[in-house]
Amino acid sequence: MKKQYLVFCYIILAFSSLGQVGKLKKADAYYEKLSYAYAVGLYEDLIGSEVATPVLFSKIASCYYYMGNMEKAETNFKSMIQTDAAVKEDYFLYAQALKQNGKYTESDVWMTKFNQLASSDHRGVSFISNSSYLQNIENQGIHFEIKNLNCNSAVADFGAYPSVDGNLLYFLSSRRKPIIIQYEWSWNQTQFLDVYKSTVAPNGEVENISLLNKRVNSRFHEGPLCFSPDGKRVYYTRNNISKGNQKKDQKGIQNLQLFRATVDSLGNWNDEEVLAFNSKEYSVGHPTISADGKTLYFVSDMPGGFGGADLYKADINGDGTFGKAENLGAKFNTEGQEMFPWINSKGELFFASNGHIGLGGLDVFIMSVSKNGSFDKLLNVGLPVNSQHDDFAFTMNSDNITGYFSSNRTGGKGDDDIYSYVLTKPFQQQLVVKSIVKDETTGEILPGATVKLVNSKGEVIASAITDEFGGVQFDVEPGEEYTIAVSGVDKYNVKQLAVSTKNLDSDITQVNGNVSLVKEASFSLYCLVTDAKSNLPLEDVKITITNSVTQNEFINRLTPKTGDVEKEIPDVAINDQLSYTIRLEKQGYLTKVVTFNYQLVQTGKINVHETLDLTMDKVDVGLDLTTIIDINPIYFDLGKFTIRADAAIELDKIVKVMNENPGMQIELGSHTDCRGSIASNEKLSDNRAKASADYIKQRISNPERINGKGFGESRLKVDCPCEGSVKSTCSEDEHQQNRRTEFVILKM
Repeated sequence: MKKQYLVFCYIILAFSSLGQVGKLKKADAYYEKLSYAYAVGLYEDLIGSEVATPVLFSKIASCYYYMGNMEKAETNFKSMIQTDAAVKEDYFLYAQALKQNGKYTESDVWMTKFNQLASSDHRGVSFISNSSYLQNIENQGIHFEIKNLNCNSAVADFGAYPSVDGNLLYFLSSRRKPIIIQYEWSWNQTQFLDVYKSTVAPNGEVENISLLNKRVNSRFHEGPLCFSPDGKRVYYTRNNISKGNQKKDQKGIQNLQLFRATVDSLGNWNDEEVLAFNSKEYSVGHPTISADGKTLYFVSDMPGGFGGADLYKADINGDGTFGKAENLGAKFNTEGQEMFPWINSKGELFFASNGHIGLGGLDVFIMSVSKNGSFDKLLNVGLPVNSQHDDFAFTMNSDNITGYFSSNRTGGKGDDDIYSYVLTKPFQQQLVVKSIVKDETTGEILPGATVKLVNSKGEVIASAITDEFGGVQFDVEPGEEYTIAVSGVDKYNVKQLAVSTKNLDSDITQVNGNVSLVKEASFSLYCLVTDAKSNLPLEDVKITITNSVTQNEFINRLTPKTGDVEKEIPDVAINDQLSYTIRLEKQGYLTKVVTFNYQLVQTGKINVHETLDLTMDKVDVGLDLTTIIDINPIYFDLGKFTIRADAAIELDKIVKVMNENPGMQIELGSHTDCRGSIASNEKLSDNRAKASADYIKQRISNPERINGKGFGESRLKVDCPCEGSVKSTCSEDEHQQNRRTEFVILKM
């Protein structure tokens, strides 16, 4: 009996295990068909069983996320998110659930981890590059006044779509109660959506609500819609209502399709047709049409997109046919969901997304239009239209001031509610200066620094403290000059940075104001590079400072607008001798290499430019080098062209400049005074020029960069001829000016 009992127990356990596996398969089948309301109950029945793996909790969490129950989604993600079963999408959904539950700080932590797992995913990249997104959205200010409409019920009401004249409003609702057969949406066990028509009262409220007829409303979903600009056609979304198996894809999902109908004088929808973009294998819907009636924008998850639902467009031909469906690209679409597009008469495109960085769930974004008519800048429309919950289905009347949007935020009348709005402030992409404060040597970010924005009058117009990421951001005006002043960091020097918003391209919305601070040190090296003529600071000079003894590179960077660099000198003490080679390079300027020798006699900042010439000379083709470098006249013995020792000293200066500027090409020209015959002067000057050029050629790289030519007395600098019977009245000093050697720059 004992053995029989044990066998019986094993049979019971086996059947129990088989039952668990069967229930899991059924739940997974529902999950794959997006029937989350049916799947989640089966999954929860399996908690505590042998099949209760972290993957099971991930699917439970995902079900609740897609059903909109963020509290349960958060709880279930939390129980499995740090297991080996967690995939990158779990991290993203968990972060989004936390955000919709108002836990922004925790959400940011998990978005950072999501980015680490999926470094190329736009959603994570967008978050990392906009770490101050909450402050940025808040800084935009308020653009709207909003109002919850009286047409809302205890169930889902959303998507208010105005007629062309604005007198009628069509919206979607699941309020209809079935009379005989109960149909429900297996996604979240709610009724299917129908289209309702209403009138708009003078106070903006909705009146005379009626359900459209059965020719429009089927037993499944009817969804977002729009009218052509002339009001003669309507485009709308509906579940595939084909007969039999033709209405479901290979996974058994009944996808959305896009329909078009004509609108008669009484407002009836007739002659319904299915658009060519449709397929049972993917969804197409959410239409909107450009003001000229030539372009249809819509949403689809067709193959070849970025992930989830993407925004597409297609040309509307004159005969009513359509051009090729084109994905709007990475400027619009992400790996998340982009839905509910609406284009206004100015060409601005509004849409909802959970892939672009926002306040939580779906946020409404606007894509503005540039002067040439192309889509330009993406902007989160901000509070109060957006919230930590889903905000979507933004539409606008022809006045471009009033309109509607939908939200499932707390404080509404039901699930999704319709809100009206008035645009109180036009959309304008704000120009900002963003500063990240770091340690110059280590690159360590420096939170807690005081950053002040100073205008051209020297007035402090804004002040902020760097956040945990070392950043601050200020709104600025185009066409202005500002100074960023950073202080308040213990053991670091105060630093100022010039920032200009002049002559910016139209698509620039952010100006770099990053500041690197130098620690207060016993010794630091400070160099200021200026233009030799104007004495103004020079930007983008490549300054390379090398220790002359160890040959170790000490500084290698470009100067900022202030033309200066500073760096702490480590491991030195009073009485130590410093020796540095300083090389300055900038396009259009003569490269300069100088040596700085200095004995440390006291602590503090060493201002190199006060004892060493760090000015740079601007050079142009045709310039004589002798006008910008210190070179004495080159002398030869009477009637000879041998290079004398004193001449070699001067020619070595040219050698140095040409070696410092390897792209420089020079014509060395030798000139005489008028004394002597023209022929002899020309021959003598040519010999002297070639001798001088040969001397230089032997000492520079690429010797062909210099050639010598004698001009004799053909180019007198001081006009005093003395040929034949003409007697010169010039002084010896004037003759000396004519006896000269020129080094004319042919190329840099």
